[in-house]
Amino acid sequence: MYSGLEVRVPFCDWRIAQYLYNVPWEFKEHRGYEKGLLREAMRGFLPEEVLWRKKSPYPKTHHPAYLDAVTRALRARLEDPQCPLHTLVRREALDALLRGDEEVQWYGQLMTRPQTIAYFLQLDHWMEHFKVRIVL
Repeated sequence: MYSGLEVRVPFCDWRIAQYLYNVPWEFKEHRGYEKGLLREAMRGFLPEEVLWRKKSPYPKTHHPAYLDAVTRALRARLEDPQCPLHTLVRREALDALLRGDEEVQWYGQLMTRPQTIAYFLQLDHWMEHFKVRIVL
């Protein structure tokens, strides 16, 4: 929007997202596809090859330099005792993630280990920026 480019993403309408977030999981996985119910609802509006194609995540972050960069950044953040993640996530779990003790497959194909590490960096930044504090 800053550059005058407006992108329309009809599946991101908040009403659709709110409705589909609240339906039972078996509807979401209709026909074995993520967003299966949404895809079924769009039958007749989209070509079949578009309607049922496998998700293609963007951007791809398979480059080893990316994994190295996000790993170093999260390790550096965890050295700070005031890092907000300390109140939210067990340090041992984050250390295991950084070491690559087990392969991460979170949220389908979209979040493997590099993306999960980047997610925690983004969460940390958000918590720090908005001064979010966890109260027990």
